[in-house]
Amino acid sequence: MILLLDTHLLLWAAGAPERLPPAAREMLADPRNALWFSAASIWEVVIKAGLGRGDFRVDARLLRRGLLDHGYEELPVTGAHVLATAHLPPIHKDPFDRVLVAQAETEGVLLLTSDSVVARYPGPIRKV
Repeated sequence: MILLLDTHLLLWAAGAPERLPPAAREMLADPRNALWFSAASIWEVVIKAGLGRGDFRVDARLLRRGLLDHGYEELPVTGAHVLATAHLPPIHKDPFDRVLVAQAETEGVLLLTSDSVVARYPGPIRKV
């Protein structure tokens, strides 16, 4: 199964794995699962770190390099992904989360999230 991780799960997997929920740890450790991250998550880290957000204190370049070095695949943001956000219900206002939902739906992969609001979207999303 292909797992697309939301930004917080990526940050925890890369820098604070003890913060990962047990279900997430189990899924990430399963060798049958392919792990993906979105370019939108890297963009989110750049933006929010630049705003001084304490939960995004990480060098986005090092994060991306570390994820790639550990076998994660990077999913670019395409026009199709952006267009797919247009039909999403207004459950969540964060554009980064909305793109992740649209990417999961468009690509047919499972989005893992720790965000209960994101998990309310229909489609291939699992709250862990």
